[in-house]
This record gives sequence, C-alpha cells and structure tokens, in this order.
Amino acid sequence: MSSLNIISKLTAIIVDDEFHGRENLKKIIESYCPEIEILGLAESVLRAKQLVDELKPGVVFLDINMPVLDGFDFLADYEERNFLVVFVSAHEEFGINAVKAGAADYLLKPISIRELKQTVKKLLSIQNKTLMTAGTPDPDKLIIPSSHGFNVLAIDDLIRLEADGSYTTLVIKGGKNTVVSRTLKDFEDSLPKEKFFRTHKSHLVNLQYIKDYSNLSGNLVTMTDGSKVGISRRKAPEFIQRIKTLLKSV
Repeated sequence: MSSLNIISKLTAIIVDDEFHGRENLKKIIESYCPEIEILGLAESVLRAKQLVDELKPGVVFLDINMPVLDGFDFLADYEERNFLVVFVSAHEEFGINAVKAGAADYLLKPISIRELKQTVKKLLSIQNKTLMTAGTPDPDKLIIPSSHGFNVLAIDDLIRLEADGSYTTLVIKGGKNTVVSRTLKDFEDSLPKEKFFRTHKSHLVNLQYIKDYSNLSGNLVTMTDGSKVGISRRKAPEFIQRIKTLLKSV
C-alpha cells in the first residue's frame, strides 16, 4: 500500500502595488507563519505573472486594488491554476467576487495575525486533501475531500465534470453534485482516457452516460441525467471517432 507525504510547508509570492503592504505582509508571515516560504514580491500584475512562471509558487497573496491591472485581471489570465489564491484587501465588498474567482481565502487589511494563521492552516489542508485525492491507490476509485473528512467515489459513478476556475463540480450518478478544490485538468490527467472525454475547456464527460448527440444547433451531447454539454468544433471529429470505437468494443 502506497503512503502519501503530508505537506507541511508552502511556497508563496506577495502581490501588492504598495511597498509597505508587501513588506509588512512578508514580515508578518516570516515572523508568525513558518509554514510559508516567501519566494518573491511583485508590485504589479505583470511582475506577478513573471514570478509565477519563474518560481512556481504554491500560493499567491494577491492585492485587489492596483493601478492599470487589478487582482481579478491577474486571475483572468489563468484558466487553470496550479496555485492557491489568498486575496488581501482593505475592502470587504470584494468578498463575493473573490469566492467566484476561486480564492482559497480573503484577508482584510490591517492583517490579523490570528486570521493569517487560520488561513495558512486552511491552505495546508486544501493542499493535503488535493494530494490525497491525486494519490488514490485504487484506479477505480476517487477520494473526494469533504467538510468532515473524505468520501470514496467509484469512477464509474461519475457522469460528468464541469470546471469552475480552480474548482471542479462532479455530477454523480444517484447522488448530489460535489465541488472539489481541484482543476478539471487534474481530473483529465488522472481519470481513464478510454472512459472520459474532454468535450470542451469546461467539460469532461463519462462516455458511458451519453444519451444522444446532435449537431443541429452547435455540437451538443445529452447525458443520461438530462444535462446538455457542448462540444467544441475542434473536438467534435475526435469525439465522434471515440464513440464509434466505444460502440465497436461493446
């Protein structure tokens, strides 16, 4: 039986157009949160993108209000993110948009050390649950993190998956939809390719649950749960070939 290494330390960058904002958060993290290693500081969105590419941080502490391009502009360039985001702002009104953008947490300035420590604890929990899910030893099962621990899901019970920023909604046969803090690309890489097909940048479907296909008004498949999923024009020929291959093997 394989064992999983528990993550106890994360790397991060800080993005803030104000010098004192960057330095203050860096100093607080280094003094009170040894679990976080600060790799770099960025004064703008453009510089932040450079640091993400160069340093591959696990976390981005991101200011929202910045000149020219703001924090939401930064995230808009990352359809699928390999880092967690913590918004750091003096304004409470951005909270709902932060959730929609897939932020792991939201810290208000001035920074509370207690709240920062809670955020770091949450970041480590998210990363370790993701690692646990990715390291499932049984190829026919998925371990899905939940508020009380985790659930074990049979892969064949997955009808489809839908991307929502850095989160993915799992539509499960005979069950409730489940939202997981893991990108659709991660699932695409780990799920069996003979069973699942990426029809669109936001959709991954289980081929055995396809009810019908129509190209009358765009390429659409209807799933057995009644949902309709679009197929990109580029993906349509490959999809049709996959279905033909699947039918021949039945």
